[in-house]
Amino acid sequence: MSAIFNFQSLLTVILLLICTCAYIRALAPSVLDKNKSGILGIFWKCARIGERKSPWVACCCVMMAFSILFVQ
Repeated sequence: MSAIFNFQSLLTVILLLICTCAYIRALAPSVLDKNKSGILGIFWKCARIGERKSPWVACCCVMMAFSILFVQ
């Protein structure tokens, strides 16, 4: 089933996108900072969410991992 039609898969993809963008921005900030607007600005916004809300994102990642490992 596609991640678009399954809500839990969609949340997993969004969390992975946020975590990946924040990690890339930590390693090479110039890659995401030059694209703050347009369609590639989504990645910059995801990186900002990952940086500013990192305790909440980490908590969501732990809950999602627990859900995938033990509930399904």
